Amino acid sequence: MSLEPALAERVRRRLAESGGRVTPARVAAVLRTETRGVVGDAAMLELLREAQSEFVGAGPLEPLLHDPATTDVLVNAPDEVWVDRGSGLDRTEVRFEDEAAVRRLAQRLAASAGRRLDDARPWVDATLADGSRLHAVLPPIVASTCLSLRVFRARAFSFAELIELGTLTPQSAALLRLLLDARLAFLITGGTGSGKTTLLASLLSLVPPAERLVLVEDAGELRPEHPHVVRLVARPANVEGAGEVTLRDLVRQALRMRPDRVVVGEVRGPEVVDLLTALNTGHDGGCGTLHANGPDELPARLEALGALGGLRADALHSQLAAAVQVALHLIRGRSGQRMLGQICVLERHGERVRPTAAWSASADGGLQPGADRLAELVRLRGVDPVRIRAAGLSV
Repeated sequence: MSLEPALAERVRRRLAESGGRVTPARVAAVLRTETRGVVGDAAMLELLREAQSEFVGAGPLEPLLHDPATTDVLVNAPDEVWVDRGSGLDRTEVRFEDEAAVRRLAQRLAASAGRRLDDARPWVDATLADGSRLHAVLPPIVASTCLSLRVFRARAFSFAELIELGTLTPQSAALLRLLLDARLAFLITGGTGSGKTTLLASLLSLVPPAERLVLVEDAGELRPEHPHVVRLVARPANVEGAGEVTLRDLVRQALRMRPDRVVVGEVRGPEVVDLLTALNTGHDGGCGTLHANGPDELPARLEALGALGGLRADALHSQLAAAVQVALHLIRGRSGQRMLGQICVLERHGERVRPTAAWSASADGGLQPGADRLAELVRLRGVDPVRIRAAGLSV
């Protein structure tokens, strides 16, 4: 016996009318009520499995999401489901019954996050209860409902794990420890899904436990293993258009919370002005992530964001030169593997700031011309010369 559409609709209606969280126990109770006890035990178990897939969790996507290696799950159509387990996208055998099933799942997940998803508002970007990131788009914006899930990782990767995964090398890991201990301000750049948040969480986990981290995020994705973390999360406007709390609002509040390090999970708008101002007023060691094609494009990207906040290009470069010392750029290898591609120092050349590579993972990788400047920066911040030399830098 299968879960017929009419039965599924009755169960769905009863669950909605009763309110509260949808749990396996509630689904089972409603299913027994709707079948009036005329279904045998074996058939009831089969119905229950189908109902739980339909009404609880992420339905057919649950096995993919429970795989500890999964980072992203993408649904392009009922018969087109992709998964990224850290080495690029692979097509799976998972299938939905039809387009309506994908739409129902997307709407249910959105509703669980307190967000609206319907014909009047055909897209949603939200954080689910377990911390996973949801994005969904409904037709006619797309041909078929598209669903994107960024899987939440309950703990940060250690440097040892990142080295094992190939994201870092022993030398790049040693250099990153130096810039953290020197309290250099840095930005992590890269494309979508390149591992920016993952690397940032790992770095913040290495910050001394006595330091207070104030995190500003559009969605609460950062989970560093650190004992003193305060999280500020932006909020969209409600259906009446009121109640919005922007990243720029939160950066300003963070400065009043006695932070040792101000962290912006993703710099994407005019908040860059407030962040650079903060890093120029004694809040050293701050950091954030930023979408950029490469280190060379970072200054232009910041110029564009600064313009949104009313900051002229020349003023932005002046602020940037004094506020941020290092850029870390993440790339995807040929096999889809996430890896740190470059460590760059940001230096002023005339009226503009330009990145100079200090370390590279390229074929002729290792230390680059900017390595001496990086060594000087960490030495001037009081890092032990023995440790600097141990990382391969000259003192």
